[in-house]
Amino acid sequence: MSRRRGLTPEDRELWSRVAKTATPLHPQARHQPEDAPASTPTPSLQPRPAPGFELPPKLRIGGKALPKRAHDLAPSPADKMRAAPLRMDHKTHKQMTRGKMRPEARLDLHGMTLAQAGPELVRFVLSCHAQGLRLVLVITGKGSRADDEGPLPTRPGALRHQVPHWLHTAPLAAVVQQVAPAHLRHGGTGAYYVYLRR
Repeated sequence: MSRRRGLTPEDRELWSRVAKTATPLHPQARHQPEDAPASTPTPSLQPRPAPGFELPPKLRIGGKALPKRAHDLAPSPADKMRAAPLRMDHKTHKQMTRGKMRPEARLDLHGMTLAQAGPELVRFVLSCHAQGLRLVLVITGKGSRADDEGPLPTRPGALRHQVPHWLHTAPLAAVVQQVAPAHLRHGGTGAYYVYLRR
């Protein structure tokens, strides 16, 4: 069946009878003559922004949505360490992060508060460096959300987030060469390899 391009005279007559019985929504709008070709203006799909507000440049109604982005403003400690520059031998670093090197000493900070863990970490790392050890393991645990009682939300694993900061500030920064998340066999994201300078 082929599509008709225009209205037949019978269709126009029928339409004019129907239009006379209808009540216009906007009576002040101009009436289009019957013989004029029916050209319906294409409504603009762009919304009219409020004064002082500008739409983002690529926003169009009916357009595709922008890809979702994660809104994690603070990257995890492991992500920060991966982005940090490598300050040790590449081959040794590769062996260390694959869990092929065995830590020579370990410190478990499970159950400690930040006030208890800070001095204990400093004592441990400085004593290991004095003994000539190179690779040590610091276990922080992954943290839990169970004790979140304050009015402001706190991220789980306070030690997991604070230990890398302590290792990169004085007095430990002088003896620590590289910090990396531990391999799964040594604790995974709940522990860190600390590679000490000679």
